[in-house]
Amino acid sequence: MINRRHIRVKVMQSVYAMLHSDNNDLVKEEKFVKHSIQKMFDLYTLNLQLLVEVQKLARKKMELSKKKILATKEDLNPNTKFTNNRLLNLINESVSLEGYIELNKLNYWILDDEYVKILWEELQKSSIYQKYMDTVEDSYNVDRAFVIDFFREIVAPNEKLAEYYEDKMISWVDDIPFVNTWIIKSLNKQNPNKPFILGSLYKDNDDKLFVSNLFNKTMLHQHKYDEEITAKTPNWEADRIADIDMILIKMAITEFLHFPSIPSRVTINEYIELAKDYSSSNSGQFINGVLDKLSKEYQNSKRMVKIGRGLL
Repeated sequence: MINRRHIRVKVMQSVYAMLHSDNNDLVKEEKFVKHSIQKMFDLYTLNLQLLVEVQKLARKKMELSKKKILATKEDLNPNTKFTNNRLLNLINESVSLEGYIELNKLNYWILDDEYVKILWEELQKSSIYQKYMDTVEDSYNVDRAFVIDFFREIVAPNEKLAEYYEDKMISWVDDIPFVNTWIIKSLNKQNPNKPFILGSLYKDNDDKLFVSNLFNKTMLHQHKYDEEITAKTPNWEADRIADIDMILIKMAITEFLHFPSIPSRVTINEYIELAKDYSSSNSGQFINGVLDKLSKEYQNSKRMVKIGRGLL
């Protein structure tokens, strides 16, 4: 499921896009933020489906080999360790995965099956595949470890696949690392005695509301924050502060003043990390200094009210 850090990334991107365009339709842009997050779930399911499609291709190749006129002993009695992989079978039999793919018409690997072939060829040549196929132990744990290695070492770093995803939806470029981690966690947690279930995009309804509230409150109040930021950056003119830094500071102020359940220190730490990833090398330290001053001022003036013990 999506975490709040990635929600903040999505909101940051939409705030940036809206401030740098002639668009002032908050409702439309809020829908786009939610759509962008929902598309992450598409990317998650597509990667899971891709693993299964590679296994299906292996089965087809195996059956074709058996029908060869001059079939070898190996063709007639193939190693079925990969085609019988227990974890992949659970994913293949998942009603929730199949339902989501059909409902959202995610027929990517039917239309663009060359990527399935590319991954199958790369997998066959890999040491992880050879080691797995030669392993004597036959257990779910061995199967799961192989699938995780397959995804981590073959699927996730594949440049052609990454380019394909980027062409399909530009925002997926930023989503891929998060989704890859999400998939590995899902594979690790899967119980061999239970069906594979996709689960939820959001942890709970609070996280879903967090998307709308953070975006809307930041956009509605961001002009009010300019003077306060200027007061805490006397050696900087507003146009010298990086656009992303300014947006991150405004989002943090929004959390200080409008999200009483989020500790101020959590907010500061989150936006420092986002600055390191999406702005300049010095942005983290700069944002830390500004937000620390602002949080103390809001606390002293009682403008920032946090509910719960130790939330400041």
